[in-house]
Amino acid sequence: MSIDGDTSVRARLQLGYPDFALDVDLALPGHRVSALFGPSGSGKTTCLRAIAGLEHAPGGYVQVNGEVWQDDARHLFVPTHQRPLGYVFQEPSLFAHLTVAQNMSYGMKRVPLARRRVSLAQAVELLGLERLLQRSPATLSGGERQRVAIARALATSPRILLMDEPLAALDATRKGEILPYLERLHGELDIPVLYVSHAPDEVARLADHLVLLEAGKVVASGATFDLMTRLDLPLAHGDSAGAVIDATIDHHDAGYQLTQAGFGGGQLSVPQLSIPVGQRIRIRIQARDVSLTLQRQTGTSVLNILPATVTALASDSPGQIMVRLDAGGSPLLARITRKSADALALAQGQTVFAQVKGVAILG
Repeated sequence: MSIDGDTSVRARLQLGYPDFALDVDLALPGHRVSALFGPSGSGKTTCLRAIAGLEHAPGGYVQVNGEVWQDDARHLFVPTHQRPLGYVFQEPSLFAHLTVAQNMSYGMKRVPLARRRVSLAQAVELLGLERLLQRSPATLSGGERQRVAIARALATSPRILLMDEPLAALDATRKGEILPYLERLHGELDIPVLYVSHAPDEVARLADHLVLLEAGKVVASGATFDLMTRLDLPLAHGDSAGAVIDATIDHHDAGYQLTQAGFGGGQLSVPQLSIPVGQRIRIRIQARDVSLTLQRQTGTSVLNILPATVTALASDSPGQIMVRLDAGGSPLLARITRKSADALALAQGQTVFAQVKGVAILG
C-alpha cells in the first residue's frame, strides 16, 4: 500500500516486555541519515526491529516514503521478507564459503529486475571493494567485512537502510577506516538511513536528524546540530559536549599550511585539507575548547575568534557552567568555570567573543 507524494518515515510503535516498554511516535526525513541515540536499553534496536517487521508492535503503524508496511487499524502487516529494506547488524554475518562478490550477489538475486535501483558495480564502488571481490571473508579485516555487509544490503536496492551500531564491534583504527565510506552513503544515497548508535562522535559525523531515546520513549527529535547544543538535553553536558558546524571550504593558505572554512558566523582556520574549494565539511568544536571574552583580543595565538550572542546558560559539572551561543545562526557551546561566568557577568542576550582553541574535521 502506498501514499503518493509522502517522503517521510513514520513509525508509531508500542511494545511491552516484563522489564521494558517501548512507546514511540517517530516522524523522520525521507532521505539522508537519521540517528537513534541513547544508552543501552533505551529501545534503539527494538525500534529498528519493529520497523523491519522482526517484531510486531500491536496497533502499530510503519510507513516509508509513502509505502505502508504496517497499519494494524487496517489489518495490514507486511512480513519482513517482503519489505524492501537493508539491515546491517553489529556483526557482518557473511557467508564464509562464498567470496565477497558471491556474498553481494546472493542478496541481489532476490530482487526482481524491475525493482533494482542500485547496481552491484555501484555498491562496490561506493564501499571501495574493487580489490576485495575474489577474497573470502576469513581473509578480511573487521572493517572490510562490515563494508561488504553494507554493500550487500545496498545491492538489494532497499527503500530504507537500517544500521544497528555497525561500528560497535570495531576498534578505533577500523572505525577510522570505515567512517569515510559511511559518509559517502550520507552524501550519495537517495534513500533514508536509520542509524543506531550510542557514540556522540558517530552521530555528529553522520546524522542530519537525531532522535534521543531514553527508557523506551523519545526525549527529543530534531536537527542534529540543534539537539547537540540544547542545554536541557544530556548531549550538551559533560566533557564530550560540543557543537557541529556545517561549513564550506573558502580557500587554502599553502604558506601557512592552513585552510579557511566559512559559515554563517564567520571563518575558521583549520589545518590544511586536501578538499576542493566550495566543498562542504562538518567541523566539531568541543565546548571545553572554547573560551569567552567581552572584547576581541589581540596579541593572542588563538586564530579563531568569533562574535557570538549568549542564548542560554546551565550548570554543568561542579564549578562549571555550560554556555550556549549563537554565532551567525550556528549554535556553539562553551564550558567555562562558574567563577569566570560571574567575572564576565554573563547573561542571556549578551554579546561576547568565542575563542576557539581547537577544531576537529568530521568530513
